[in-house]
Amino acid sequence: MTDVVITGMGATTPLGGDLASTWAGMLAGRSGVVTITEDWAEPLAVRIAGRCAVDPAEKIDRVKARRLDRSTQVGLVAAEEAWLDAGFGLGEDNPVDRDRLAVCFGSGIGGLHSTLSNWDALVDKGARRVSPYTIPMLMTNAPAANIGLLLGARASVRTMVSACASANDSIALAIDEIRLGRADVVLTGGSEATILPLPIAAFSQMQALSKRNDDPAAASRPWDKGRDGFVLAEGAAALVLESLEHALARGARIYGTVAGAGVSADSHDIVQPDPAGGGQSSAMLKAIRDAGLTASDIKHVNAHGTSTPQGDVTEAHSVGRALGSAVDGCVVTSTKSMTGHLLGAAGAVESIATVLALYHRQVPPTINLDDPEDGLGIDIATAVRPLPVGDLAALNNSFGFGGHNVAIAFSNANIR
Repeated sequence: MTDVVITGMGATTPLGGDLASTWAGMLAGRSGVVTITEDWAEPLAVRIAGRCAVDPAEKIDRVKARRLDRSTQVGLVAAEEAWLDAGFGLGEDNPVDRDRLAVCFGSGIGGLHSTLSNWDALVDKGARRVSPYTIPMLMTNAPAANIGLLLGARASVRTMVSACASANDSIALAIDEIRLGRADVVLTGGSEATILPLPIAAFSQMQALSKRNDDPAAASRPWDKGRDGFVLAEGAAALVLESLEHALARGARIYGTVAGAGVSADSHDIVQPDPAGGGQSSAMLKAIRDAGLTASDIKHVNAHGTSTPQGDVTEAHSVGRALGSAVDGCVVTSTKSMTGHLLGAAGAVESIATVLALYHRQVPPTINLDDPEDGLGIDIATAVRPLPVGDLAALNNSFGFGGHNVAIAFSNANIR
C-alpha cells in the first residue's frame, strides 16, 4: 500500500494568522476566544466567539477579496501557506504535474456571509444591489474551487460537507486519491467562517453554545463539570499530502505519515451523538486497522472535545472502548479549549496539532479543566506533555451533526 506523507501545513485561526503562531498559542495554553464587539451582538444571549487573530483580507488582494466569501478567504490563506511550506511555488514556479495534483477541501456550512449579506441587500435595497458574484461566493465548494484555481489542480477538486467532520472527511478522501493512484499530491483541509447573528442565535437556541460572556477565555472547557456548551469559531487549516515516493524523489521535508482513516455513522439522531458511542469507537478502530497499527501504538488522541455536556463524556468512553487497556498509555487533549469550535475546519486545525505533537513530541494542553467530570477513564493533558522517543502514532477525532464520525491516524515513522 502506498505511504502518504505530510510535507506542508498552513493555518489561520483564533490563535494566530499562520501555522507557527497557532502552534505557539497552543503550547502556551492561550485562549483565542474574545468578546464580539459589534452592535449586532448586543441582543444575543451569546456574545463571544473565536475570531481569526489576523483578518484574512489583509493577506489577499483587496479587489480579489471583495469577490470571495470569508470562508474562501481563510481557506486560501491556509492553503497558500501550506503549499509554500511544502517547498512548492505558485504559477509558473509550480513544478507539480497539474494532472497529478488534486484538492480535497471541506466546509460544513460554506459562504454564509455572502448569503446573508446579499439577502439583506435584496430586502433593503432591491434586486439590482445583489452582487453578481453571490452564487460563486456562497457555494460550499467555493474554498476548494478557488484553491484549485490557485494551484492549477486538474486531477480533481472535491468538497466534503459533513458538518463538523468535513475537514477530516476531506483528509480521508485525500488519502484515497493518492493510494488509488489518482494523484501524487493533494492539498486537503477545511475552512469555516460563520460568526454572524443567525448561526449564533440558532446554536444558542439549541442550548449548544457557552454563555460565559463575562469570561470568554474560560468559556471552552472540555470535560470540566462547569462546561455549558461550545464556542463558535472561524478559520482554516491545510495540509499538503504526497506519496512517499514523490516526496523522497524531490527531497521534501516530511512531517509525518497520514497512516489511515476510519469513517462511520451513528444513525441515531440529527444532532445528538449516540450516547453509547459505538460509531465513534468504530471510526477509531477502523483508522487503527487501516493504518496497520494496534491500539497499543496510539500514544496520543486529539479529541473532538467540544465542551458540550453529553458529547465530551460520550467521546471519553468511546476512546477507552476503542483503545482498551492501551488507553492508560495514551495522552488525550482538546485544542478546542483554546481555539473554540471551527465547525467544518475543526478537523484540519486539530490534525495539524496532532502532526506537530508527534513531530515535536509535545502534546498541547486542554485549558480550563479545573474540575474534571468523574469516571472519564482517560489521561487528559492539562499542561504541555512530552511524548516518548521512537516511532509514535496518534488519532484525531471529528464528529458532526448527522452522526458523521471520522478518525485519522497519524505517525511519525516516515520522517527522514
